[in-house]
Amino acid sequence: MRTAYCVETVRRAERELMAGLPEGALMQRAAAGLAAACADLLGRVYGRRIVLLVGSGDNGGDALYAGARLARRGAGVTAVLLAPERTHAGGLAALRRAGGRTVAPGGADDVVRSADLVLDGIVGIGGRGGLRPDAAALAELVAGSRAAVVAVDLPSGVDADTGEVHGSAIRADLTVAFGTHKPGLLVDPAREYAGSVRLVDIGLGDALPVRPELEALQHAEVADLLPLPGGESDKYRRGVVGIAAGSARYPGAAVLAVAGALHGGAGAVRYVGPAGDAVVARFPETLVSDQGPKQAGRVQAWVVGPGAGDDAGAVAEVLAAAAEVPVLIDADGLRLADVDAVRGRSAPTLMTPHAGEAAALLGVAREEVEGARLSSVRELAARYRAAVLLKGSTTLVAEAGGAGVVRVNATGTPWLATAGSGDVLSGLAGSLLAAGLSALDAGSVGAYLHGLAGRFAADGAPVGAHDVAEALPAAWRDVRG
Repeated sequence: MRTAYCVETVRRAERELMAGLPEGALMQRAAAGLAAACADLLGRVYGRRIVLLVGSGDNGGDALYAGARLARRGAGVTAVLLAPERTHAGGLAALRRAGGRTVAPGGADDVVRSADLVLDGIVGIGGRGGLRPDAAALAELVAGSRAAVVAVDLPSGVDADTGEVHGSAIRADLTVAFGTHKPGLLVDPAREYAGSVRLVDIGLGDALPVRPELEALQHAEVADLLPLPGGESDKYRRGVVGIAAGSARYPGAAVLAVAGALHGGAGAVRYVGPAGDAVVARFPETLVSDQGPKQAGRVQAWVVGPGAGDDAGAVAEVLAAAAEVPVLIDADGLRLADVDAVRGRSAPTLMTPHAGEAAALLGVAREEVEGARLSSVRELAARYRAAVLLKGSTTLVAEAGGAGVVRVNATGTPWLATAGSGDVLSGLAGSLLAAGLSALDAGSVGAYLHGLAGRFAADGAPVGAHDVAEALPAAWRDVRG
């Protein structure tokens, strides 16, 4: 599992570790890992032209010491000093002893344009509020160069704790993170600026708390959470999910939600809604009721909302009828659900908005949600007292209340940006709720499998939501190995 910690936690861990180490040892560890990563990216160090962008903090010191190591291997290293009077003295002396040279920001144009590699050490993990004008000018200069760009711990200009980007920022090909990931390396829009991320162990492990700020499940964790049938399983033990979805205008939403549930492992699906004929024509194993959710029969979880149109009655009935079982609310159901009815539930609730739906629920512009994904998912989870899965370029899942760990999904693909894909995800996550997973786990595992299925179905070519649903069994097999 990948874990990420906020700046305050990382700094506390660094202080604890440094108390037992010789002065400067931690920075030397970071610089050694940084230099090794740069050398691997270049392939050959001797004769290469390397430019260091050096701010006044420890990131600048890391860059200078790494530059000194590369200079000793035959690279031509030039440091652009943004604050000469506050540059890390030890790192600057090491660079000069190794044959490196320095220039002021005004002399950066020629060296950056001719560089093979630019090492970004302008601002560390404590940077807030965007880059200052001189640093922003350097970011624009780097963006127009042909050099590979490596960020020291975090690209300058992005917020380490939130993943937000205010104004100009360095866009890296590789970020070398020290000790642990920071949330901004895993959450968009900052993640887009980080490029590939290489984690360098500097010994922080024992000093970090057990519970991170953010975590990203990998195959092993998802495999452990998958609800596998046993010898005594029947359809009820595997989980029966009720789906109230679709309308005269959107019958396909019902079909796709049912597809997600059946291909996602449900023992059975009970469907309620006006698209029964379309559902049975595609999936004859579906149990269809025309008497409403209260009379649909035994279920272990409900999915409500996909393609519901303006039918608020179905949403209210599910919330009233499902007092003792988990409910997933998606799509139209999100705007139709009564806030107090959701907040008052004792059984788990999982809401699955995309950015536009989340913005409507929060009363803000969509761009605000997309630019502050982490705070938005936490706020929704707190406002509704429900687990929230915020779909998008990085899908986030927050626990009910918003104060606990947030999970980020790493398997998504842009090919999932297709009509009906979210309906498939709602059915899939609903089947996992019915199988007994918590709302956090159902959302996290569902997003992970959905992302894998999107990759398998697309394989670099356009696909439809039905293709994603049919690829879900392949995603299960891949996770199980």
